[in-house]
Formats: sequence, C-alpha cells, structure tokens
Amino acid sequence: MAVTGAVMVPHPPIIVPEIGRGEERKIQATIDSYRRAAERIAQWKPDTVVVISPHAVMYADYFHIAPGAGAKGDFGQFRAPQVKFRVDYDTEFVGLLSQEAQARDIPAGTLGERDRRLDHGTMVPLYFLNQYDTDYRLVRIGLSGLPLSKHYELGQCIQKTAEILGRNTVVIGSGDLSHKLKEDGPYGFQKEGPEYDERIMDVMGRAAFGELFDFPEDFCDRAAECGHRSFVIMAGTLDRRAVKAERLSHEGTFGVGYGICIYEAGEKAQGRDFLRKYEEKVKKEAQTRKKSEDAYVSLARRTVEMYVRTGRKLRLPEDLAGDNCPADKLPDEMYERQAGVFVSLKEEGRLRGCIGTISATRKNIAEEIVENAISAASKDPRFHPVEPDELDRLVYSVDVLGETEEISSPDELDVKRYGVIVSRGYKRGLLLPNLEGVDTVEEQIAIAKRKAGIPEDAEDIRLERFEVVRHF
Repeated sequence: MAVTGAVMVPHPPIIVPEIGRGEERKIQATIDSYRRAAERIAQWKPDTVVVISPHAVMYADYFHIAPGAGAKGDFGQFRAPQVKFRVDYDTEFVGLLSQEAQARDIPAGTLGERDRRLDHGTMVPLYFLNQYDTDYRLVRIGLSGLPLSKHYELGQCIQKTAEILGRNTVVIGSGDLSHKLKEDGPYGFQKEGPEYDERIMDVMGRAAFGELFDFPEDFCDRAAECGHRSFVIMAGTLDRRAVKAERLSHEGTFGVGYGICIYEAGEKAQGRDFLRKYEEKVKKEAQTRKKSEDAYVSLARRTVEMYVRTGRKLRLPEDLAGDNCPADKLPDEMYERQAGVFVSLKEEGRLRGCIGTISATRKNIAEEIVENAISAASKDPRFHPVEPDELDRLVYSVDVLGETEEISSPDELDVKRYGVIVSRGYKRGLLLPNLEGVDTVEEQIAIAKRKAGIPEDAEDIRLERFEVVRHF
C-alpha cells in the first residue's frame, strides 16, 4: 500500500452553497468536477488523506505539519459558522514523515503551530470529500518559501512514509491558480495571469510534473498563483510512478483560476524520476555558467563555495591560484579601485541572499566582493545560511556602485538605470536598479522606505540616486 492517487483542486469558499448563496452556480463546472474528484477519492478507500494547503501555517524555511490528535474548523469567517468540521489526524504518519524529512535534511515537522483551527484551503476539499467518505485520518501540511526542489522532496517523503506504514494514502493538492485573470476581478489583471493558467493546466493535464520546475519565480509572482507549491509536493508523492491523468475542468469566472485534475497511480516507472532529471539539468547549467562568468562573479562564487564547504574565507590572491580566473587575471579595477558592492544570490529564480555596502568599506573592490559574498550566503537575516547541497543551484550577480548624487524629485529617477537611496534622519534604505518586479519609480521608493523602516506616507525624505555596473 502506498499513494493510490491524488487530486489537484482549488479552494474558493464561494463554492460552498451556504457561503455562495446562489453565486456558486456561476462556476457549476468546477462544482461538478469537484464532486467527481471527491467521489474518486472515496472509491480509492484511503486510510489517510494528506492535504497540502497554502493557507495552513507557512514559514519561509520550514514545512509545518499540523500536530496533535485532531483539529476543528468552520466557515465562520465566510458568514457560514454552521458549516463545521472535525478531523482526526494520523499521528503515526505525521511522526514518521517528520523523521523521514529530517533524515533527508528537509526542514519539516510539527513545531511552530500558530493556529490549530483548520484553514479554508483544507476545509473546502473536505466539504466535498465528506459527502462521500469520512472514514479516514488526515495529515495537513503547509508550504514554505524554500525552493521547488525541496517541495518535491517532501512529496517523496510522503510517498515513502505511506509505503513504510502500509497506508492506502490519497493526496490533495489544494490551490487556486492565477488571481489576476480579469480587470474587474478582485485582484485585477496581469497578462501573466491567463498565461499561467493555460500553461499549468497543460502541464497538470498531461501529468508532466518535471515541467513544474520550469515556471520562473517572477512569472508565478506576477500571476499571483497560490497553488504551485502544493502541486509540486503532490507531484513528489507520485515520483517514479506511472500516472493516469484526467483533466476535468478549468474556470476563471470570478477572475481567479480554478483547475481540477485527477491522478491515479500505477506501477513503478523509472522515466518519471523528475527530481533526478532536474538536478542533472541544474548541474549542467552550473558548469555552463562557470565557463562564461566574468572575474567579478567568479570571485563571488569561489568565495561562497569555499566558505560554505570549509568555513574559511577566501584569501587574495593565494586561494585563486589555479582557478579559471587567477589573481593575475583579475581586472586592475578590482585591486586599484574602491566602491560599494552588492552580491546577490538566487536559487531556482528566487532570491536566496543579498548583502552589500553603499560605499567602500575595504581597500579594494575584490575584498569588498569577498566580504559581501560571505555575508549574502550566511548573514542575510531573511534566509538561513546556504547549505553545501545548494551550491550548484545558486546564480550570482555582483553590482558595483557608482557615486551617489542627491536629487530633488522622483522625476529624476529611472528604475532601469538608477538605484535609489531614501533617507530620513538616521534611517537609510537602498534599492538597486533594474530589479524584476519593480516597474515604477513609486514602487522603487516605497520598497526602499520599507527597507529603512520609513513610513510609506513620509514626505520629509532625502533622495539619492546612483548607477551600477552589474556583473552576472
């Protein structure tokens, strides 16, 4: 016994008649498909149902698995408190899953419970499932800000846990698609919205789970999806298994995408080991990048790799001997000039660390890169330190800052050309130019204010601009 099957479903509360009060009939195709998916789960007669929900407890660097013997919930926040739920958790499954994750160095477990009540990303699927089957125990899992590959690995751990325990297990990947499908929708329109929905429904309809890794982070952000990581974990639970996929429906009536697919697991299938294939691809891309990187990026990468693997700081020029960019081939500017430098790390398209200096703090640019590369990898308070197994997935950029100049008006800024420094008293916030997702001067200034802890409506601010030379 293991993972028998899985379903991809949305979680709009309006689909519940007690909440929709007639409006739910506008997405009748979704309701009909939901019932078919719930009926199929009941036919599989699961011992354990695993629900992966974007609205469960979520941390940037940790997967939260709901602890305890069970939980309750209702739709009171959606004006339907009479619709109640009570579930029993599969505590043995939860315990073993936590152990399996820890054995693979995946940060997951039952710590950090903030709200024991069931979330609507869990309750909406259960509303339909409970009409056909209530004889199961539940495992409820939240998402994280970790890379997609870690989400897939957690899915593999779910699969292994089910196999070890002999549990007949069904997985529900709960998640809406884009929230940006219509101008008159609750979240407005972005062209990436319908593009995401079309693409994800194609991928999920074919059960081509390896293509889930190919969705760029900024593309998903602009589409404002909430289910992608749920679907990746779900895909991991079907790793190396033949899958019979059935695409049931897709609707975007209210400006939010709702997609439903059913997956029935078959025999072992080595050709569907998507994570291994993805990791091989990542390693090849890393080798290609190393061959084409310039001296600035090479120095940042060498610094991070040495520090993460050994704990030692790269010494100039000794530790560059034999590298593809030894010390005697570094541009003269790196030894002769002082400047502020920012080193940025990305992993699978998502920011992994960024630390820099507005003005020079070291005797030359090379030393500035070394110090800031180490800080970006180990001291950025937004992220846990980089681990050795992440190194091949990191993409580096190095920004060398030009001189700053004070300006009198935002009209003198250009988000593509100039970075900005916003100051108020002792508070000072900087934002680099030409960043993904920052398209207007207003956004640029607002983000710099937030970084500095300056109120967004503050007008007594000082503005400075600067240009950068970006190496990547």
